[in-house]
Amino acid sequence: MTREERVDSLISYLKRENQSYDTLQEPYDYDGKRRLLRSLMNVRFPGGISEEYLNIQDELLSEETKEKEIVELKNIPVIGDLYACTTIKNVERISLWRGDITRLSVDAIVNAANSQLLGCFVPCHGCIDNAIHSAAGIQLRNECAQIMEKQGHEEPTGKAKITKGYNLPAKHVIHTVGPIVGVEVTEKQKEELKSCYLSCLKLAEKSGLTSIAFCCISTGEFHFPNKLAAQIAVETVDRYLGKSKLERVIFNVFKEEDEHIYRKLFL
Repeated sequence: MTREERVDSLISYLKRENQSYDTLQEPYDYDGKRRLLRSLMNVRFPGGISEEYLNIQDELLSEETKEKEIVELKNIPVIGDLYACTTIKNVERISLWRGDITRLSVDAIVNAANSQLLGCFVPCHGCIDNAIHSAAGIQLRNECAQIMEKQGHEEPTGKAKITKGYNLPAKHVIHTVGPIVGVEVTEKQKEELKSCYLSCLKLAEKSGLTSIAFCCISTGEFHFPNKLAAQIAVETVDRYLGKSKLERVIFNVFKEEDEHIYRKLFL
């Protein structure tokens, strides 16, 4: 089966699940079809799925992941080799890496989730929650739904949950809900963001993991100021590593602005 045939097959399956898609017109070009597939995956509610669908989906996502080029932990330098780091103690256990977090082959990547913990339902949205769920496959939303059903209430801000990584290079995804900032940041929100990092670190260590990559929690859709968020992240992680067995923590940034902010903190 070619890649386009896989995409066609997956679209057909998801359309059959929902009769309201009967009149949905499919694009003729591959990029359009692939975008439609991602959209249908994004809006699909948790629920059972056939093994045939999962096999085809996993083949497609695995192939796409390889093409994006997986980034191995051993190829990411530590900040002690790159920056002066006069105020950082654990320079041999912290890294800064700019790029797509779904390419990282680490024990866990951190997802900036919402309180429903089910991923982003906005088709092809640019948030990291959407990117991670889209690359992992629909199994991730299903596992999150099982966790939330068992919990019985929304995920509190500052806490964390762990799932498998499925089609991601990362073995696991740790989901945390950051604070949503309004006009200005409150002391409570600063503590909540700190709690996000601590909860993820503790959960990773409790789960026997040795490496974790953090996204810039709350700085996107939740409007936490980037510079302050980075300061809290670095201070919290560096302090925690002083009494931890975790071997590597990566600060993953996607925007050039955030990369510059972190670099200044490491000088």
